Amino acid sequence: MGGGTGRTLLSLSFSSNLLARSLFNGARCSLSRRSPPRVFLGFRPLCSSTTTSTATAATIDEPDQVFQPMRHCILLERLRNRHLKESAKTPQIRVPPVDSVDKDEDKSSKKRQSTKVVSSFLELGLTEEVMAAVEELGITVPTEIQCLGIPAVLEGMSVVLGSHTGSGKTLAYMLPLVQLLRQDEALSGMLIKPRRPRAVVLCPTRELCEQVFRVAKSVSHHARFRSTMVSGGGRLRPQEESLNIPIDMVVGTPGRVLQHIEEGNMVYGEIKYLVLDEADTMFDHGFGPDIRKFLGPLKNRASKPDGPGFQTVLVTATMSKAVQKLIDEEFQGITHLRTSTLHKKVASARHDFIKLSGSENKLEALLQVLEPSLAKGNRVMVFCNTLNSSRAVDHFLGENQILTVNYHGEVPAEQRVENLKKFKSEAGDCPTLVCTDLAARGLDLDVDHVIMFDFPMNSIDYLHRTGRTARMGAKGKVTSLVAKKDVPLATRIEEAMKKNESLESLTADNVRRDVAKERIHEQRHMIKASNQKSTSITATKSSNQKNRSSTATKSSRAHGKVAGIQTAGQNIVTAKTGKTSVGMQTKKAVQVPKISKSSPPSGSRKVFSGGKKQTDNRKSSLKSSKSKINVVGFRGRSSSSTKKGSLGS
Repeated sequence: MGGGTGRTLLSLSFSSNLLARSLFNGARCSLSRRSPPRVFLGFRPLCSSTTTSTATAATIDEPDQVFQPMRHCILLERLRNRHLKESAKTPQIRVPPVDSVDKDEDKSSKKRQSTKVVSSFLELGLTEEVMAAVEELGITVPTEIQCLGIPAVLEGMSVVLGSHTGSGKTLAYMLPLVQLLRQDEALSGMLIKPRRPRAVVLCPTRELCEQVFRVAKSVSHHARFRSTMVSGGGRLRPQEESLNIPIDMVVGTPGRVLQHIEEGNMVYGEIKYLVLDEADTMFDHGFGPDIRKFLGPLKNRASKPDGPGFQTVLVTATMSKAVQKLIDEEFQGITHLRTSTLHKKVASARHDFIKLSGSENKLEALLQVLEPSLAKGNRVMVFCNTLNSSRAVDHFLGENQILTVNYHGEVPAEQRVENLKKFKSEAGDCPTLVCTDLAARGLDLDVDHVIMFDFPMNSIDYLHRTGRTARMGAKGKVTSLVAKKDVPLATRIEEAMKKNESLESLTADNVRRDVAKERIHEQRHMIKASNQKSTSITATKSSNQKNRSSTATKSSRAHGKVAGIQTAGQNIVTAKTGKTSVGMQTKKAVQVPKISKSSPPSGSRKVFSGGKKQTDNRKSSLKSSKSKINVVGFRGRSSSSTKKGSLGS
């Protein structure tokens, strides 16, 4: 490598020397002339002696000394360009300095853990015992939540693991928890004791307890630890017997665990690890008081100077802002670890929205969607919002010779377990499960198609329902029957999924409120626009009226002048003929003051110089003409009766 670099530098020095000499000497210097080897400051020739270097240095003339800095700059620029080209072809690994490493260690674990994605469980720090259990489960590549959760739990951190349904959250806390239990036994010599578990896993439903307990049993075959399950719906006596045996882990529901603690079948003394599976469900569906009651003695013990603390792991598939606030208040300083798929649709699932009109039969639409899916051999879950709706769907499908099983709150716990076994059976006797949202959380089922007969009231329930299919990267299908009242929420969810946005805060009430706000805004905008138009119209009308009035006044003035001239001429004619009409007399009488100011002819004075009878007749004719002028608007013309009256006078 060093020899190649030296030869490159030497060749570049010769080429730069030739270029400089050609620029200085012009055409007199030929490129074929060999120039003596030169020595540049800062560079050592590969094969040279001190005598040759001194001899060549003595032969350097004055012009070469002038161009020496220029040649040096050209050489450095060429070397820099060559280095940039080589670095672009073969990228090198950049080692961060010590200061940046220290700064990265001081950052929050959430940001630090989110950048670490591995391709094997061995890189996560699991022991051989736990790795044997993972190999038995047939899992080779960890998921994103497992890459985040396993190292954090092994470090002893209290964390909230948030990821979409079916992403492997149970193994994300179970594998490191088992390893910590084994490490405590090896380091501190802790022994397994009856009624004194060291780890407690609380779940909201019996079905989820059974699922978690199965995972714990599968891991315990290689890791050698004991676990038991105490959940609601089961008999107390067998659970008491299982607690009297030395145990490491207890999986159960909050109410039943508290009941065993109150009866003395279980004590807090050795509890060091606490897991809340489906934490959002617990804090959002009435389990908050039981959780706080269970946490009270543990917090009191940890608050003492010499009291041992405990590590908390919360697991959730959705996290609303209200639940997150409760968790932060209850578990101060807890770290939130979330994957990029939280509150988003599962990429391997297909979502279809069938919008129904009011005239269509919803049950018939369900049958048209369900029958082709069952013909393909799929397992289908049909979700309903209410118990009555679930019963109606079950009855309708039974009338159409489709075998179904029910799963809702009024089905006894033991019957629910039996129904799930029938639904999971390989024989496929009952491939359709009609259920409520009770089956939307915590059930690890192999479902091919999810049909929402009733559209959910919020996006969180939508995510939980769709999480029953397309689990662990498998493919699935989701079909929603959307009634007219559900169109706004369904449209918002569909648009958010197309944009790959979060569905965290979408509810029916929020969407309706937003739609109402948009309508009010549109109405205000329309009213404002109409007001602007009306004001512009009134302004134009007023301007037109002003223009018309001004033109009318001008025309009336001009018309008055013309009429005065006409009446003056008519008076002259009547003075000669002695005949006139009532209308003419009125106009003449009205225009008399104007005419009097002018210089009328002498004949007109003879007409006005009559006696008293003439003036009385004129006054009466003026009164009658005023009443008739309003009806007849012709210039000087009147009816025959008025003519006769004027002749008689």
